[in-house]
Amino acid sequence: MPTTAPTQNTTLRIGPHAVQPPVVLAPMAGITNAPFRTLCREFSGGKGLFVSEMITTRALVERNEKTMQLIHFDATETPRSIQLYGVDPATVGKAVRMIAEEDLADHIDLNFGCPVPKVTRKGGGSALPYKRHLLRAILREAVSGAGDLPVTMKMRKGIDDDHITYLDAGRIAVEEGVTAIALHGRTAAQHYGGTADWDAIARLKEHVPEIPVLGNGDIWSAQDALRMVRETGCDGVVVGRGCLGRPWLFADLVAAFEGRPEDVARPALREVADVMVRHATLLGEWIGDESKGVVDFRKHVAWYLKGFAVGSEMRKRLAVTSSLEELRAGLDELDLDQPWPVGADGPRGRTSGNNRVVLPDGWLKDPYDCAGVGEDAELDTSGG
Repeated sequence: MPTTAPTQNTTLRIGPHAVQPPVVLAPMAGITNAPFRTLCREFSGGKGLFVSEMITTRALVERNEKTMQLIHFDATETPRSIQLYGVDPATVGKAVRMIAEEDLADHIDLNFGCPVPKVTRKGGGSALPYKRHLLRAILREAVSGAGDLPVTMKMRKGIDDDHITYLDAGRIAVEEGVTAIALHGRTAAQHYGGTADWDAIARLKEHVPEIPVLGNGDIWSAQDALRMVRETGCDGVVVGRGCLGRPWLFADLVAAFEGRPEDVARPALREVADVMVRHATLLGEWIGDESKGVVDFRKHVAWYLKGFAVGSEMRKRLAVTSSLEELRAGLDELDLDQPWPVGADGPRGRTSGNNRVVLPDGWLKDPYDCAGVGEDAELDTSGG
């Protein structure tokens, strides 16, 4: 394993924004809201780029109440980064112009990587790059509407092994003025199973040398991030599931890219419990209701406690708490002096794979024809 930072320049340029070290929090539905971004940013010392969860362009244009809350940024967030999902070029263009004209963000990322059925059955997310003309139309609308705001995109290798799209999509992105591309080294069919194909990241970097390429997939530690950069030549890394229940991973990443790989966070359970309570508190403040914040936090409990000696009954109890007092009381009953458990740094979150990708009827017949895709294909809700 490498013991030093990559030898190349570790400053990532996203339009006018310098991201140093080149570390990006992946947009994750229901996860990367303002409170979680705040935690990750605090551990990183404010270094890196932290992207919002997925915002649906139709919901944004219609000023859906939930969506307008999701695009709220803390005053300390800079640059403000929004990820947009859309299928209809006209709607995407309206959403991007709204962001630019109303100063809602400093950077726009476009989602062409989501593999979940509710997105792909509409032709969106990881299904969309198969339709080359549609992809080009969306990128053209977004870049032209963004003005001075940089537009990036995140994608997968393709729909499945028989329908690989990332090299064509990368070339289209360069031609349409996209600032950077992030590639998750899996197909939509893989979802989060198997092993990410880092060789594909290297091939994309060779294919589009004009713009930065970021690698995503199977980064569970800071050492994984350094290894990805060294093995693929990518310009930065995008970290998703590796930070679930572990926002301090961003402290490790900063240290590793700055040449201090020995500075690795290994919090005891007492420290982890304090972060859990702070996370739940931030959620309550953001939502405006303590109980709703704690309920929203429940999904994070298992990730934070991974590897620690906590009985199943206590895990269940903590996962149904509805107040900060109840959460804190339950945590205080644990053996908080437990050290960081061996093996807790590995894979976490979803691991399912080999799924049938749900697509619109006839989607694969022609990689260029995009007839029938319009406003009715747009989802009307954002986030998880």
